Order: sequence, then structure tokens, then C-alpha cells
Amino acid sequence: MNSPLLAVDAVIFLEDGSVVLVRRGNPPFQGWWALPGGGCEVGETVEQALQREVEEETGLIVEPVQLIGIFSEPDRDPRGHVVSIAFIAKPTGGQLRAGSDAANVQAFLQVPQKLAFDHKRILSAAREVRDK
Repeated sequence: MNSPLLAVDAVIFLEDGSVVLVRRGNPPFQGWWALPGGGCEVGETVEQALQREVEEETGLIVEPVQLIGIFSEPDRDPRGHVVSIAFIAKPTGGQLRAGSDAANVQAFLQVPQKLAFDHKRILSAAREVRDK
């Protein structure tokens, strides 16, 4: 039996209330918008993975500031069982630009309808955590 993979997702709220999303350049959900994030590598913490993935995909340097939750539904990723640890992250540097497997990156006040994976659920949970 294979073990689930471990991933991270970042919800980055900018000062104007917009949220940073990346347009996926690769399947699954190619062309859809998603939260920045990805798989953890051996030897790094989830916080380090989050910082690396966000910088690779968006050009932003971020600091994870609050845990949103752990998202572990076995069918949340069509490639297999992936458990994601999601954080609210605050930008501390860098410049917004698409990188690595992101076809585009943009900050949205109105989030697009087509969000990949379970990212609508993660974003909703992030807003609840932020507004407490």
C-alpha cells in the first residue's frame, strides 16, 4: 500500500483584500486557477516547502502566519491521495510574476469560479480563520 503524498497550499491575502492565485500550466486542471503550493521535499519542513513553492510559482517571498487546516480527502487530487497542509501566508518581499509550472499569476478581489482541486474549500476556511 502506498502512503499519501504531503503537500502545502498558501492563501495569500494582499493589503487590498485580494487573494493571489496561479493559473495551472500543467494537468490536472490545466488552465484553471489554484492556490500556490505543491509537494514537500524530503528534508524540508512544511513551512519551508510553502515558502519554496510560493516563490517558485509567484515570485513572492512569504512568511506562513496561520495554519488554516489539514485537507486529507483521498479524492481531492485526481493523481492520487495527497494530504495538504494549508496556511495563510504574508508577503514579505519579491515581486508578483508567474514562474515554474504556473502559466500566469494574478491577485483577485473576485475569485474565479473555476478553482482547481478543493481550493474553494481551503479559501473559504482561510477567510473564516482570518475573520475570527
